[in-house]
Amino acid sequence: MADKQMHAQSREINLLTASRELPLYGKRILVTAPRNYAYRLSEQIIKKGGLPVFMPTIETCYLSNYTKLDTALKHIDEFDWIIFTSRNGITAFFHRMNDLNIPVSVVQKCQLCALGKDAESLLSFCGKVDLIPTESSPAGIVAELAKLPQIHEKKVLIPAPEVVGLPEPDIVPNLITDLQQLGIQVTRVPTYITQALNTSIYSIELNLIRQGIIDVIAFSSTAEVESFLTMVSSQSDYERCIIACFGPYTSANARKLGVNVSIVAKDYSSFEGFAQAIATFFSV
Repeated sequence: MADKQMHAQSREINLLTASRELPLYGKRILVTAPRNYAYRLSEQIIKKGGLPVFMPTIETCYLSNYTKLDTALKHIDEFDWIIFTSRNGITAFFHRMNDLNIPVSVVQKCQLCALGKDAESLLSFCGKVDLIPTESSPAGIVAELAKLPQIHEKKVLIPAPEVVGLPEPDIVPNLITDLQQLGIQVTRVPTYITQALNTSIYSIELNLIRQGIIDVIAFSSTAEVESFLTMVSSQSDYERCIIACFGPYTSANARKLGVNVSIVAKDYSSFEGFAQAIATFFSV
């Protein structure tokens, strides 16, 4: 029995599995996520035999003006909940606390919420997560908070990106509206910057797309889609590529922007689920 179990385990996908046996063997997948997310998605693509091509259409970076964030941090004890919608928000939030010498203990009085695997990052900074919604989305956050008694009396802080150089996706604004409809007092505070990148650095990658050499374009956020569309001349530039989106919200917004989406990750709590959705598409 033990020998059979060991043999079964040895057949699972691992670093010694021949490339030809992997589901994404030979597939070139364009990763448009910013570099601090792209390496995690690329790792999952590589594990499944794919060839990630790195072309971040947006970048995330520190704020140039911390006035609003600093004010919120100095009055953090006035909030009942802090809701993080991204790992970038968590990182930038706690890095600024450290810069201001604000002890992490001040957030212990707040209830903290993070989505999916982002909870691991939150735990690493402060050792505390009070809510991880079953659905890893803004709608999941609203659904969970709506169940709580007296939620209409609470004050919520949302660390969010300051969007520069492209239209702001409706994700955070819609979350704020939905929370306000529950009677919650919501404060949005810019915590990091999301901005478009200059098209001129991507002549090689854009040529690969136009030539049909790229098999899949993988979008992990609406901002990536919006910025990508400014880099191409028309839909014909990428019509031979299969479009994959990290979850229903990104795919819905991509379709609104006129992009034909073929792959949508059902498990969008981690990039592993995204890579698996792409692999499943080619395995059918």
